[in-house]
Amino acid sequence: MSKEMQELQKQWHSMVQSIHSNSNVVAFMNSRFGQYLDDHPFVALSLLMFVAVSAIPIAFFLIFVVSTAIMACIGVIIMEGVVISIGGIALLCVLCGLGALSLGVSGVLSACYVILSTLINYWYAQNQVKKQEALGTSLHKSPSILDLSANNGKSE
Repeated sequence: MSKEMQELQKQWHSMVQSIHSNSNVVAFMNSRFGQYLDDHPFVALSLLMFVAVSAIPIAFFLIFVVSTAIMACIGVIIMEGVVISIGGIALLCVLCGLGALSLGVSGVLSACYVILSTLINYWYAQNQVKKQEALGTSLHKSPSILDLSANNGKSE
């Protein structure tokens, strides 16, 4: 054999020795499962190949699960922000509409109050004039509200 092959064989033998001298490997090889695999090398090789070959798909699946979970969390946060923003804008619109409606209703009610109070005062004054005429008293003896506004504060 060539020197290079002998050197490679020595490296391989030292690597195998370091693996066999590892305490975890010694404990595994002393177990029942380790003894079974030591007695059945084809099963051990098949198990080793299965673990080696399935490591890559399992790693890809775990990367997919983690990335999907991260994207879902980010998506939920973004979606929650969008929903809260839309809800806030809708609430602002509803409150502005209610404010405008309350101003309009207050204006209408205030106008109705002013109009009704003026009409009631006018009707009351007209009623007083009719009662005084019915009793036969003159307007000069008991001035009404209309007469006071016509005199502009002048006394007789």
